[in-house]
Amino acid sequence: QLQLVESGGGLVQPGGSLRLSCAASGFTLDYYAIGWFRQAPGKEREGVSCISISGGSTNHADSVKGRFTASRDNAKNTVYLQMNSLKPEDTAVYYCAAQPRPPWVNTCSTSPRDYDYWGQGTQVTVSS
Repeated sequence: QLQLVESGGGLVQPGGSLRLSCAASGFTLDYYAIGWFRQAPGKEREGVSCISISGGSTNHADSVKGRFTASRDNAKNTVYLQMNSLKPEDTAVYYCAAQPRPPWVNTCSTSPRDYDYWGQGTQVTVSS
């Protein structure tokens, strides 16, 4: 059974940092691009970051550029989202999702509709 599990969320003060993890079970992430998304109460789910199969290509939303970094460790079957300089407006449930890609495609998407498999989400709250 294909499963993605996010972890690492929590409560942090403005300006603080968190690192989210997305661990896969039941399949290998080697052939999947991974996207990170978030959804705040009353708002639509939005793309935050993504990382290609090789990790050589990443995209980040303008709102998080320079603050968030996506990375992956295929040997651990895990993808990470390092979040620095957190702001109250970053408060949301964060999800990771997987998109199967041919091995020669070194791009990724931040559109939720492009992703097939989703985790359950982890809450991130930025507040003093």
